[in-house]
Amino acid sequence: MNILITGAEGFIGKNLITHLKEIDDLNLLTFTKENQLSELASLVKQADFIFHLAGVNRPENESEFYEGNSDLTKFLCDCIAEQGRAIPVVMSSSIQASNESIYGKSKKLAEDALISLHNKTGNPIAIYRLPNVFGKWCKPNYNSVVATFCYNIIHDLPITVNNPEAPLQLVYIDDVIATFLKKMNLLLDNANHEVYCEVPITYQTTVGELASILKDFHQQRENLYTDNVGVGFKRALYATYISYLPKNEFSYSVKKHEDPRGRFVEMLKTPTSGQFSYFTAHPGVTRGGHYHHSKTEKFLVIKGKALFKFRNIITNEYYELITTGDNPQVVDTATGWTHDITNIGDDEMIVMLWANEIFDPNNPDTYASPLNIEGQIQ
Repeated sequence: MNILITGAEGFIGKNLITHLKEIDDLNLLTFTKENQLSELASLVKQADFIFHLAGVNRPENESEFYEGNSDLTKFLCDCIAEQGRAIPVVMSSSIQASNESIYGKSKKLAEDALISLHNKTGNPIAIYRLPNVFGKWCKPNYNSVVATFCYNIIHDLPITVNNPEAPLQLVYIDDVIATFLKKMNLLLDNANHEVYCEVPITYQTTVGELASILKDFHQQRENLYTDNVGVGFKRALYATYISYLPKNEFSYSVKKHEDPRGRFVEMLKTPTSGQFSYFTAHPGVTRGGHYHHSKTEKFLVIKGKALFKFRNIITNEYYELITTGDNPQVVDTATGWTHDITNIGDDEMIVMLWANEIFDPNNPDTYASPLNIEGQIQ
């Protein structure tokens, strides 16, 4: 199947093409600002489906609004009509099509041209009036506040927030693309649907909140605190923020604590899910020898051989186990059991550690209690 994408080199176009290339048996045809208008007719002849993403939103002359939006769309519709066959079209419009700005008027005229084609020929169409779209590959300092803030904050450049309470309605590029691809299948199956469609997942925020979240992201490399970036808006925003990192900043250093026993390094702290770190121990070295009332931990030996020892602080019940990096096992520390870990191998031992809470030196919930009990092998 031949898929034609207009505006293929734009922000949405790049993301859409990347996803389409992941689908088998599709041949992609592209129309960009480098192409001549006459070339569009030839591309339409080959097309089985069209994503019409091309448009102009920051021209040098106002006339270019109409040339790049309504005039281009009218020409596209004429090319489709000349084929005498149905070529489904998904069009990206803008919520500004409902206002009286020149840009809004030009987008509304483009929508009208596509609706006219649909009414006259029955050609399947879907129009998406998109709010502010954010995500990877969006051009900063152009027409996206998210892209601009991400780029400037990462590069320690100033950002301007005139009204922190100014509302923002946003959609994430991956949600847009997923919606477009689902709609493509529906149109190809001739499923009934409304002409005007929406991306089902949108985010409501403010300019001030956006700036605050992105500044918090920027501080994470210093304080090691990461926000809840696994779901929803912050997941999408963090993925976008990270995409603006320059290559020479893909990595960053963290503090290393080292003594004769080995080293300890914190990697990540979370507001609700504890912290992640690792430590090493030289052969014969024992770490720990304490218990917790509420804090819990998980250990994973990734190199070396470890002896874990446990003693119930009330009953003195004793337990021990051995794990190695070659046979990965996660070891939980139970509350009320004092515990330690000894490197019983011949090489350096490396252990990953997760604690369910961030260490608080004022309330550490860590109480020294040696494992030595008469009759036990130490």
